[in-house]
Amino acid sequence: MSRRTTAIAAALSVLALASPLNVVRANPSFDQYVHQGVESYNSGNYRGALAAYTKAIEIEPQIAELYNYRGDAKRNLQDFQGAIADYTKAIEINPQVDEAYFHRGVSKARLKDYQGSISDFTESIQINPQDAMAYYNRALSKSKSKDLQGAIADYTKAIEINPQHANAYSNRGNVKNELGDYQEAIVDYTKAIEIDPQNKISYKGRGITRE
Repeated sequence: MSRRTTAIAAALSVLALASPLNVVRANPSFDQYVHQGVESYNSGNYRGALAAYTKAIEIEPQIAELYNYRGDAKRNLQDFQGAIADYTKAIEINPQVDEAYFHRGVSKARLKDYQGSISDFTESIQINPQDAMAYYNRALSKSKSKDLQGAIADYTKAIEINPQHANAYSNRGNVKNELGDYQEAIVDYTKAIEIDPQNKISYKGRGITRE
């Protein structure tokens, strides 16, 4: 059973305890639609996943994970406004779904709503403070908002959680370069290259900084 299927099954078990209606038994198609959604998404068929999750939501509209995963499908189809709407619905149903905040933040960043994305990444971090990617993405948005010191702090935290995060070193190097801290930028680019020798951006950044 995949992580997505497991999350939906867990949500259903809670609903079953709260309600005399067993949704799966009442409509066997529900389980089929969920599995279709998971399989379609995992194979890169995002339109198929979108259709399947929509059918599942029509049967059971109170499962936050379904909106979260349908939001993922919309995000991969570049429908960021639609994705934001689904992530928002997931959060309304269950405010503790950190992935919904995280991916809503990613979608807002794609729409250049950097302050909105920062707020969502912050909410995600409050729920899951050991998520290196939440700090990393918040750093990206802070950098876009010209909060360079804040970006450095978040890249540093991402590295503390995941010391093998080459892109965090590389992007922290970019910010240090922008601040004129060239020697420390070179240190970060070099570390990124040690972790990922194929990191072309770090080679380029280090080369420019050394000039």
